[in-house]
Amino acid sequence: MSKFAKAGVAKKVMDEAKKPQNQKKIKDAISNFTNKGKSGGTKRH
Repeated sequence: MSKFAKAGVAKKVMDEAKKPQNQKKIKDAISNFTNKGKSGGTKRH
């Protein structure tokens, strides 16, 4: 992937993250992810 393509994707992500409706989705996703990590989960052997 070229440097310009990466920059374009990064700009698109930042633009989407600025939208209020997406900020709530992002916060919820981060909350769910951190809660799963803290719960310990199941250990695989």
